[in-house]
Amino acid sequence: MRTLGRGVFSALLASATLHYATGVRAAVQDAPKVNVPLPVFEVAFDPGLQPGAYTGRVLVILTQGGRQEPRHRINSFQQWMSPSPILARPLKDWDPAKVVILGADAMRYPPGLTELENATWRVQAVARRNVDLPEPGVSPGDLYSDVADMNLATFSGGPVRLRLTHVVKEDPSEEHPRIRTVEMISPLLSKFHGREVRQRAWVRLPQGWEENPERRYPVLYMISGFGGGEPRFESMTMSFGGSPRVEDVLLVVPDSRCLRGHHVFADSENNGPRGTAFIEELIPLVEKTCRGAESPKHRYVTGGSSGGWASLWLQVTYPGAFAGCWSDVPDPVDFRDFQRINLYEPGANMYRDAKGERRPLMRMRDQVRIWYEDFVRAEDVLGPGGQIHSFEAVFSRRGKDGEPEPLFNRTTGAVNPDVAKSWERYDIRLVLERNWPALGPKLAGKLHIRAGEFDNFYLEGATRLLKESLTKLGSDAEIEIIAGGGHGTLFGPPAAQMLETIVTAFEKEHPQGARPAKSPAPATGEGSEAREAEPALP
Repeated sequence: MRTLGRGVFSALLASATLHYATGVRAAVQDAPKVNVPLPVFEVAFDPGLQPGAYTGRVLVILTQGGRQEPRHRINSFQQWMSPSPILARPLKDWDPAKVVILGADAMRYPPGLTELENATWRVQAVARRNVDLPEPGVSPGDLYSDVADMNLATFSGGPVRLRLTHVVKEDPSEEHPRIRTVEMISPLLSKFHGREVRQRAWVRLPQGWEENPERRYPVLYMISGFGGGEPRFESMTMSFGGSPRVEDVLLVVPDSRCLRGHHVFADSENNGPRGTAFIEELIPLVEKTCRGAESPKHRYVTGGSSGGWASLWLQVTYPGAFAGCWSDVPDPVDFRDFQRINLYEPGANMYRDAKGERRPLMRMRDQVRIWYEDFVRAEDVLGPGGQIHSFEAVFSRRGKDGEPEPLFNRTTGAVNPDVAKSWERYDIRLVLERNWPALGPKLAGKLHIRAGEFDNFYLEGATRLLKESLTKLGSDAEIEIIAGGGHGTLFGPPAAQMLETIVTAFEKEHPQGARPAKSPAPATGEGSEAREAEPALP
């Protein structure tokens, strides 16, 4: 899930406006709205930009008011809160000389969309082409049209023609002398996908890093929440409440995005060996390049929301690779409470509870802001990369059609019990219980988990269940439910204390910041021992 809070984990969410001004109600606002039939849209490719057959998804996005291009809005938290109308058509080996027609027979959100308010709409077309990133219309290589203003009050009734004349360029990385991008072609991921796949991370260098070439640092890997991309220097610094210890640690934000969303650094049948590639390929490169400690004794992992789940998964799956984990407001860590849904319960349904009431997905205090079914239907139109699709891409088996097996029927919401059973491999509570004799000693003193009492995405219940389980197992894990807390609790003093713990442990062994002795094996060297809890993939 996205993270509500400050700093790098905030991603798009912190800047979102969650409450809308009601304004002054004029008489005209109380008048009934007049709707007109949904127009037909014709989308044409520029042959210079798409010379060969096209496989992907073409979207038409409609918005009202504002200066923001529609393609940017669908990638914002605002779209989660109040989705714009969208039409979509998946295409395979499409002749780009042909016009793509989207009307009432296209995929649509809202479902059954046949009319639009008689007003002025801003319309833009997008063609998804990027195979490595989940954000349609803003990922490098995607195509998009100019924004057209469509005034339905004077609309003639003919087709609305849009032409894909622009290609999204690669955004240059932030030019900051103390942010270093470490990037590599991943042999493991490239082999899995049958094409070149890159891994990257952004590293915040401590003050004085250039002037002290012999100094080594403990390393904190910070896994972003859903939607997180390249962090800014200021946000990485601000997350720790002004602690001076931020200058004694390498802060590393690895890119957690892939076509299907947030891969959470877990090996999966759909996203490939994301965890193994991170541990065996990217971590050694980062620490060698940026003078990290290169020792599991001084390597830590943290994250919020989806990053909170990922950080805990990494610590549990590779217990010898990290010296500690701080998991903040993690995505469901016990699938008996998957945002208040017991996935294993007979008759489980993602849309309706046992009383037939709609299931909420997101709240602000005591007010429901997003319903599960609405969220899923909007996400399905956009295609791969959304939050629910992201869960399925990691937790589900690969189906016969090459796509992740859906957890539930998209029409009825009914959970497929066979698919839910297969998700047990990624149920962190179950993984711990089933492997505790081996894992328990290796995780001693390493687990720190926090959740808010009123998590905006209903994630606190799963954390409570995990706490109960670990208590019964005799774990010393620190698990805290913050009274009155929401979706984002680690920032400020808790984060500063985390840094203090990390730096103090390092300075006890290396008071001058000298290079610590390497372990007999590299970060991956605790391999077979560290990965015994990892799900076996066929």
